[in-house]
Amino acid sequence: VQLVESGGGSVQAGGSLRLSCVVSGGRISWYCMGWFRQAAGKEREEVATITNYNITRYGEPVKARFTISKVKSTNTLYLEMNSLKPEDSAMYYCAADVSPGCRGPQSSFDYWGQGTQVTVSS
Repeated sequence: VQLVESGGGSVQAGGSLRLSCVVSGGRISWYCMGWFRQAAGKEREEVATITNYNITRYGEPVKARFTISKVKSTNTLYLEMNSLKPEDSAMYYCAADVSPGCRGPQSSFDYWGQGTQVTVSS
C-alpha cells in the first residue's frame, strides 16, 4: 500500500488549504485513515481520523476548523483546513490502519506517506 500526499504550501494566517492523499495498492474503504502532523522539535500528533464507516474524530487544536473526508471512487483522502494559524505549521502525514475502526493509537497505523509541508505565516 502506498500513500502520496499533496496540497501543502505556504499561506497566511486565516487562510485555507486542502491536503490530498492518494492511496494505491488497497481500497481506502478497507482502512482507518488518518492525518497526522509533526512540527519542528515536537512529537507527531493526530490531527483527524475517519473509519471505514466514515466516523470522524479530530484533535482538540483543529476541531471546528479542519474537516477530514474521503472519496472512494478515486481512493483519495482529504483534509480541508480553514482558519489556519501559525501553530498549524508542520509536516502533515497521511496514514492507514488495517484495523478499520480507528480504535488504536498512532503506533497502530501500518502505512504512512512521505508528508507534505504546511507553513502558516502571521
